[in-house]
Amino acid sequence: MLQSIRKSYEHTIYASYIGYITQAIVNNFVPLLFLTFAADYQLSLDRITLLTTANFLVQLAVDLLSAKVIDRIGYRVSIIFAHFCAGAGLVGLAVFPALFQNAYAGIMAAVVLYAIGGGVIEVLISPIVEACPTRKKEAAMSLLHSFYCWGHLSVVLLSTLFFHVCGIENWRVLACIWAIVPFLNILYFALVPIYPIVSEHEKLSFGTLLCQKAFWLIVVLMICAGASEQAMSQWASAFAESALSVSKTVGDLAGPCAFALCMGTARALYGKYSDYIPLKKMMMGSAVLCIICYLIAVFAKNPVFGLIGCALCGFSVGIFWPGTFSIAASAIPGGGTAMYALMALAGDLGCSSGPTVVGMIANASGDNLKSGLLIAMIFPVVMLLGIGMIREKKE
Repeated sequence: MLQSIRKSYEHTIYASYIGYITQAIVNNFVPLLFLTFAADYQLSLDRITLLTTANFLVQLAVDLLSAKVIDRIGYRVSIIFAHFCAGAGLVGLAVFPALFQNAYAGIMAAVVLYAIGGGVIEVLISPIVEACPTRKKEAAMSLLHSFYCWGHLSVVLLSTLFFHVCGIENWRVLACIWAIVPFLNILYFALVPIYPIVSEHEKLSFGTLLCQKAFWLIVVLMICAGASEQAMSQWASAFAESALSVSKTVGDLAGPCAFALCMGTARALYGKYSDYIPLKKMMMGSAVLCIICYLIAVFAKNPVFGLIGCALCGFSVGIFWPGTFSIAASAIPGGGTAMYALMALAGDLGCSSGPTVVGMIANASGDNLKSGLLIAMIFPVVMLLGIGMIREKKE
């Protein structure tokens, strides 16, 4: 069994699937506890919001530093370190508030710790899978990214079930249970083969990479991919509550969960049927569908149709992120770690800017959410135009 794990690239891919589930845990577990933190530790909403901001900023910083540091440390050491940070941060959520003199400082320390892990995982998992000797690279990448969606769904659904059965007051136990996932994956990554991303003689220098016009077009695509996804995803719960007149808990399940389910389904389906649909055509068709979904959300008179548009938007954006990674690997084959790190940075910037644009425009137009989404439609439009401009290098 151990010999099989050490020699088979399939186990590398399985470990990478668990890596993306780990990232989903560290990104989506704590938001479920915001109101609990407010009650248990007497925290204001602005201090709670700062936890999400810190998670995002730390991951951005890790993306930037990874471009220079990871190649020196090595991929195996880096990915093991990432999972250790993720697991330690989750355990820290349960332990640090009692150890620190200030409970909020303890929570923030745990968030920063798991954010470091999440950032490194985001940078490394895609190139690790891209380097595996698979025949269908685009399918492998799409299926890989679907596991973030399944992880997101699992965190929300299983955590909600745990809270219902065991009580929300036992959230510390659940934090430690979720930490088992990254800790076990450390053992997996210690055994599986990890292939070189780019051989040394083929690797582009950092300066040469930045001079590539295709690289900057890919950066724009990554920003638009993240923005198209999160501009709608962040408001999914509001659509659900408005459409169905349900509680926030049910709204979270009907909105964000429906979005994540559709997004994961799109990635899994393309992973299965990639032989029949060229990637660029799939991405351009998805961009058109995304524009239509935004129009439905903005102009639908019936709020239920707005919710349907929101869910279908999850399906339409599913291929954007993994597809752009595959296009980059084909268009700039010597990009190496620096390219993947900067792409992760650009994607995170998009994930931040999309909801921000929606919120700012909505606020300026008298809290009109539809006005914000109408302006945010520029992101899938630019995505459509940018994909058409990409030229892939042929072997």
